[in-house]
Amino acid sequence: MTRAILQQLVLFFVPFLLFGVYLLLRRRNPFTRHEWDGHVPWLVIAGMLLAIGAFVYLGITAERHSGAYVPTHLENGRLVPGQFQ
Repeated sequence: MTRAILQQLVLFFVPFLLFGVYLLLRRRNPFTRHEWDGHVPWLVIAGMLLAIGAFVYLGITAERHSGAYVPTHLENGRLVPGQFQ
């Protein structure tokens, strides 16, 4: 679960990182507030669209399992991992 949340956070912050790189390439200081004024709402929207798009893509392309899930259990003193049957 932590991995899924971290992946979405990284995707959300990609537009901010790219804009920071753009400011550096334009020889502007990305650590001053006036360079970011007016751009933050658009960067938030772009980050949200990127994260939502990743969720949709994952939902469309995820592997589908049919059958019942058998949870992890012990068989003859040996741990058998969970699986779909």
